Amino acid sequence: MLLPLRSELGPGAVGVRSPSRPRAALSRGSVRSASCGATVPRSACEPSVHQERDACNRTNTPDDLEGSESEEKADEDSESEEGWDTDLEIEETKEPFDATGKTRYIAACQLYGVVPVSYFLRHMKDSELDMMHHGLGPQGAKALALSLMTNTSIVKLNLSDNWLKGEGAAAVAEMLKENCYISAVDLSDNRLGVKGAKALSAMLLENTTVITLKLSGNEFNDHAATYLADALLANNKLEFLDLSHNMLGDTSGEILGMAIAENTGLKELNISWNFFGSQGAAALARGFGANIFLRVLDVSYNGFGNSGAAAVGEALKVNNVLEELNISNNRISLEGALRFAVGLKANQTLKSLNMARNPMQSEGCFGILKSIQANPSAVVEILDFSIPVNKDFADLCDTMKMLFPNLQIRHGRNATLHKKDQSKVESQPWFSGEGDLYNHLA
Repeated sequence: MLLPLRSELGPGAVGVRSPSRPRAALSRGSVRSASCGATVPRSACEPSVHQERDACNRTNTPDDLEGSESEEKADEDSESEEGWDTDLEIEETKEPFDATGKTRYIAACQLYGVVPVSYFLRHMKDSELDMMHHGLGPQGAKALALSLMTNTSIVKLNLSDNWLKGEGAAAVAEMLKENCYISAVDLSDNRLGVKGAKALSAMLLENTTVITLKLSGNEFNDHAATYLADALLANNKLEFLDLSHNMLGDTSGEILGMAIAENTGLKELNISWNFFGSQGAAALARGFGANIFLRVLDVSYNGFGNSGAAAVGEALKVNNVLEELNISNNRISLEGALRFAVGLKANQTLKSLNMARNPMQSEGCFGILKSIQANPSAVVEILDFSIPVNKDFADLCDTMKMLFPNLQIRHGRNATLHKKDQSKVESQPWFSGEGDLYNHLA
């Protein structure tokens, strides 16, 4: 039976849909793809498990996209941190400052192949380090010097008699260029030689803290004197210098004499036990006469002779600062003593004069005492002759007691110490009785 079409029905009529045609086996909506023929198996048309898994791996979900973006951002941040500094850098762990230098000393001993000195390890915090007679040698001195570069405790250093030689002296000198705490150094009896004198002189051109330097017994000769003179000309901080027991001769006297005249720092100089003759003495005397800072001078045990004594006397006429002079054991005879005494008539500052064991006889002592008596401005307090005297000299001593109540006169066994208060003098520890020699001033 045929149903009428919707167009044939009247208004308001409800149309009836014509029945659909049966679906084709391979129509849209079927599980099989239209591109596949009826003869293609389903497994060939459907994706395999592996293909689906690959597709899932290639397909990023929103969460995956966010994770990858955060990873890329983290990589960019790490790259920027590596390329740029920040104000919040992590501080490195540092070892505390070793003020004594103990750590450096142990390491330096290993470096130079020497055994650490236990005495130094025990006393490296003391203000005074006395290491004389320890047999350090050049290598031991190098290890010690490396440690002392950073030591802030020691202010007085005694390394005398350690056989440092020039090599060890060079190490100590380099240390003193860096150390600004040590003010007193004793390097006596170390055979430093010319190399040591050169190194120490170079140090004195830079160092401004060392005020006391003892270099006795180091085989310094005329060549070494050239370097020492350079230091005296440039350094005005050094106040005490000991150059005794060396091999300085007349040439050294001329070199050092000019440096002493220009020096503006030294207050005490010891050049005893050297080889200065009359020529060197004259050059030194000219330097002393021009110097206006030197207070104490020891030229004992040289060979000044009569002409050298006369030159020193002339210097005393013009020098107005020297207070102590030791010119003992210088082969000064009666003639030299009388010529020396001329300077005492004008000098107004000398307080202590030691002329012990010079062959000037009692008459020479008498002449010197008369010169002091003739000088109303004399301030001499100690006279040491330490040779036998006669009665005339003893009588003059009694007269001098009235003029100079504080004057002490020392001589040989034929007379005693003359002073106003004899009992007070005898109570002193250095007084040993009548006729004794007072070697503490010799």
